[in-house]
Amino acid sequence: MRRGIECVEVAAGAPSLLMGSVLEDVAKGIDCESIRQPMGVFACIAPFNFPAMVPLWFYPFAVACGNTFLCKPSEQVPLSQKLVFDLIHDAKFPAGVLNLVNGGKEVVDAICTHPLVRGVSFVGSSPVAKHVYELSAAHGKRVQALGGAKNFLIVMPDADKELTLKAITDSAYGCAGERCLAGAVVLAVGDAHGWLRDGMKQRAQGLVIGDGAKAGVTLGPVISEAHKKKVTGYIEQGVKEGAEMVVDGRKAQLPKDGYFLGATLFDKVKPEMTIAREEIFGPVLCLMQVGSLDEALAITREQPLANASSIFTTSGKSARTFKYTVEASMAGVNIGVAAPMSFFGFGGAKGSFFGDLKAHGREAFDFYTDKKVVISRWE
Repeated sequence: MRRGIECVEVAAGAPSLLMGSVLEDVAKGIDCESIRQPMGVFACIAPFNFPAMVPLWFYPFAVACGNTFLCKPSEQVPLSQKLVFDLIHDAKFPAGVLNLVNGGKEVVDAICTHPLVRGVSFVGSSPVAKHVYELSAAHGKRVQALGGAKNFLIVMPDADKELTLKAITDSAYGCAGERCLAGAVVLAVGDAHGWLRDGMKQRAQGLVIGDGAKAGVTLGPVISEAHKKKVTGYIEQGVKEGAEMVVDGRKAQLPKDGYFLGATLFDKVKPEMTIAREEIFGPVLCLMQVGSLDEALAITREQPLANASSIFTTSGKSARTFKYTVEASMAGVNIGVAAPMSFFGFGGAKGSFFGDLKAHGREAFDFYTDKKVVISRWE
């Protein structure tokens, strides 16, 4: 919720961020100015993870720019936005400016094709992001569709061991791995592999599984029974393709009620394996040993998804090389979850993002307004 509130605070800066520009006497007696104007109705289609926060990436900016907005939360978790909209109603927000609608694919398609909707924001898997992008664009709408991820974490031999192990544990297993910025594959450069394997094994086995609302619990459930089966299927595929099982989350002591799965750790993973290429969206981490930073970066470039990536090192040279050559749009240095603050843009690259303008930050004011140029002659 803190992240969502941060978006509201940034959107409150609209008076300065919406300012246009003017240049007098561009020719004799002619002035030229650029102004921003609202466009009408915008909409967002939100995912099941972070159901309170993600819609706040969008509608505070949209309404601050003078538009109206339609929010469709995930049908799996509709109540968070119901509570937020109750607060909006209690705050006497003007009727009809912010609107909530529930439903599944038929509602998504209706939003993407409705003639009054001028732009659509989406967060979810890449196949659905591609569908939303293509359908919305075909109907003349602006689109920012944030898709899936396969986030690589590169660990150099000179990395701070304790900082690195803690950050990777939180990144891979926090939120049960159900976030688009979760670390998925660790590329251990040279001698880093040994202490990473041992340290991550110990930490994965030490996670406390249970109700996340209880003190001391560090690993909660996945969203549904169907998703648990999907994640388990990926684990089975990893074993079938020859990856070495270091920690098997299927054998962890799990609560009886709820869709729980323990932290899973694979080693000796190869780039061509399914678990190294496809988004699992669960508490599964893959470990791969490489010989150099260049080899690690080459592996990340072969991946069709490029949401986030991080490097762990105490070398400024390695960090700088990573910063300028990694293809992911959100890059971290000694950071497990490379999440931008709300005054910066949020969004990936390649198959992780469909559109032009990223979510929140300054780009939001470009997405939710039309720039009009006025040329005036006064002689």
